[in-house]
Amino acid sequence: MPLVADQPIFTIRSPLGSIQKLGNTPYGERRIINILGGTVEGPKLNGTVLSGGADWQIVRADGVVHLQARYTIETNTGGQVLVDAEGYRHGPPEVMERLARDETVDPALYYFRTFMRFETADPAAAWLNRILAIGHGARQKGAVRIAVFEVL
Repeated sequence: MPLVADQPIFTIRSPLGSIQKLGNTPYGERRIINILGGTVEGPKLNGTVLSGGADWQIVRADGVVHLQARYTIETNTGGQVLVDAEGYRHGPPEVMERLARDETVDPALYYFRTFMRFETADPAAAWLNRILAIGHGARQKGAVRIAVFEVL
């Protein structure tokens, strides 16, 4: 039995703000990237990503970027869904340097995965309250694309 759906239940495409660098804190290099909006398209959910969310990142001593993002999706039926995502992005140092400069890099050259939980009061999207999902991400210049798969 597969552990995740074999096709994405939806794909998120979102433009991002510039990288706000807070410097090296006791936990590592802290960065914040604002989520500026976007689209959600797929067989199980369609809508838009509302502006106002953000991705809070820490670059650990081993070079792994620990991602923590929270944002809201407005479904095409008018419901709202809170997304709580946490994950890792890592790769060879030269690839990570290119990503830190906001360059588009082939996602096969680095690891970018998140686990996702959802919260909604919308009856049409209530199924999201009962699942966990895995996101397979790709960072692009000024944007991110995340294919979202349900954990079965």
